[in-house]
Amino acid sequence: MKVKYDKENDILYIRFSDAPVSESDEEKKGLILDYDADGNIAGIEVINASKRIIQPSKLEYEVA
Repeated sequence: MKVKYDKENDILYIRFSDAPVSESDEEKKGLILDYDADGNIAGIEVINASKRIIQPSKLEYEVA
């Protein structure tokens, strides 16, 4: 999994796999889900992330 925050464009992108994106859907305004050819979620893009997420540049990772 890869997480990238583009501060200049205020976009947070979470990538779950290296599979090519074959389709994207904007589920809600500013929330885009990317799917691979098998219909699995390959990534999530959050537009205007600083308005939707507290501290989008801060990353915490937890394995339970």
